[in-house]
Amino acid sequence: MGSLAELVAAARALALRAGAEILRHYERPAAVVIKPDGTPVTEADTAAERVIVPGLLSLTPEVPVVSEETAARSGVPLVPGRRFWLVDPLDGTKEYIAHNGEFTVNIALIEDGRPVLGVVHAPALGATYDAHGPGTARRATGGGGAEPIRARLAPRDGLTVLLSRSHANRAAEDDYLRPLSVARTVRIGSSVKFGLLAAGEADLYLRFGPTREWDTAAGHAVLAGAGGRVETFDGRELGYGKPDLANPPFIALGAR
Repeated sequence: MGSLAELVAAARALALRAGAEILRHYERPAAVVIKPDGTPVTEADTAAERVIVPGLLSLTPEVPVVSEETAARSGVPLVPGRRFWLVDPLDGTKEYIAHNGEFTVNIALIEDGRPVLGVVHAPALGATYDAHGPGTARRATGGGGAEPIRARLAPRDGLTVLLSRSHANRAAEDDYLRPLSVARTVRIGSSVKFGLLAAGEADLYLRFGPTREWDTAAGHAVLAGAGGRVETFDGRELGYGKPDLANPPFIALGAR
């Protein structure tokens, strides 16, 4: 394997190619199929996966690739070892179908249960986030060069809280937020939420609904690279390589 800096650059290039493929499909009505787990999939999901998975296998033949759509077709794989790629070729398929732009391409590398690099590309929003360790988080917007980003300390005038647009649990969200000083809440789809936290544009993201590891790993890596963190509600860092790749409820936060 190359260095993490080399790998994140290659993963970013694959994410951009996959995003271009998604946008090619985005211009016409999406044919939607409902998977056995009740979630939707479109031609754009599979087209993006056909770009990413072979690209990663060519880049690092010795490292397994776990991708959402492959898992949907073949079953969630057994934990593939101490190092593996986690891919969601189109995170936020419901947002893609709704045509609101809030969908992403997620690519992460896991080592010993932690995401050590991640790329989150939001093709319709023209934003790409990446990181490969502490202090390396960057964002590129509008086709420009990547610039460093940093999670912020909670402002004195109240928190900006991010919540899922399509997977709300309003009772649990309200109970958690009630004792906090909240300036505003924003509902938004996909891993865009991790990018906003990493860029210092929000402070907290609550997630009570179900997620899989491919939904969070890339954003987790970006946020950690910007000085933030992703934790379960008992204060432990969210881990990866769980037998079913299912996440517990979690909270993502900006800088301490």
